[in-house]
Amino acid sequence: MRPILILPTLFAAVPAAAQIAPVPQQPASAQAAEAGVTVFFPNESAAPVDPRAPDTIEVTAADGSRLTLVRDGPALLPVPAGGFGRARYRPAPVAAAEAAVPMPATPATEAAEAIAASREQEVLGSAGTASSIASRFTPYRPTYGAFGLDDAGAKLQFSFAFQPFETNGALNGLRFAYTQTMFWRIDLPSGPFVSTNYNPEVFYEVPLTQDAVAAVGYSHESNGRGAAGSIDVNRIYARLTRRFDLGDRWYAEVSPQLWFFVGNQGVAGDIERYLGYGQVGAAIGRTDGLKLQLVARGNPGTGRGAGELFASYPLARLGWGLGIHAFGQGFTGYGEALDDYDRRDTHVRFGIALSR
Repeated sequence: MRPILILPTLFAAVPAAAQIAPVPQQPASAQAAEAGVTVFFPNESAAPVDPRAPDTIEVTAADGSRLTLVRDGPALLPVPAGGFGRARYRPAPVAAAEAAVPMPATPATEAAEAIAASREQEVLGSAGTASSIASRFTPYRPTYGAFGLDDAGAKLQFSFAFQPFETNGALNGLRFAYTQTMFWRIDLPSGPFVSTNYNPEVFYEVPLTQDAVAAVGYSHESNGRGAAGSIDVNRIYARLTRRFDLGDRWYAEVSPQLWFFVGNQGVAGDIERYLGYGQVGAAIGRTDGLKLQLVARGNPGTGRGAGELFASYPLARLGWGLGIHAFGQGFTGYGEALDDYDRRDTHVRFGIALSR
């Protein structure tokens, strides 16, 4: 799924027939938009509303095409409090052919777009003013803290991806990502952090259709120890994610990934026997609702592998104004922590997630 094209402007109180700012998904191209473009209508108020979806919406596709979309369905969309409405749009019959050709850019417009895309966002806090180009950062893998009994301890993870270039050229698909996973033995008296996985990546991402994205990349994963105990997993990978719209804001996703190992593996010369050469991810969820995700990997030749299950639910749905998710995580198999790549573990943990 492509990132949301614009950020909504919401009103504090919205009467029953008021407009709510539409949030369209970005199609990959005019051709991809022919299959339909989903437009969300978020309602952050405490009361249900019946906004009127606009007849037409202007969007810019990922390849630079300017598109005029027309509504394909009813104008009135009942939206529950704190929920989302959804409408489908398609390219306007007359403008569709013209929209397939990107409008020519002038140096002035290119410069203006580059400045807007690179503008910092500042936040004044008690520690001073901090700033970043926040639009370039996106969630990558889940960011969470989950806690279990006995030797399951706590598992803490944060993960993000960064887009260094935002252009209509070849560099637009380049991404950097970083994930760090920490294992905290809160069941022991001193509460030590016993293991940490460090995982920087660089990859190139290409939208194939509105609902399919492919990538190729390089991943380095390490336990961060010195030469005597260093475990280094260097992989070149290719992956694909395909999303399926199930209706009523439900969706399913399938994400196969294949890799091969390169470089030195430190003291774990046989780690491919446990990690294998690929994995498959599958998810089913509802926008602004429950999400279940399973990731399974393994080596059929050795019969060793692992499976990890995630379950999450946004607590904002309960009306408390919380911007976090209730979160559960279960793992069984080999290699949850690189330090224990050749030991089989089964753990269940519960906690909260900031992204999922």
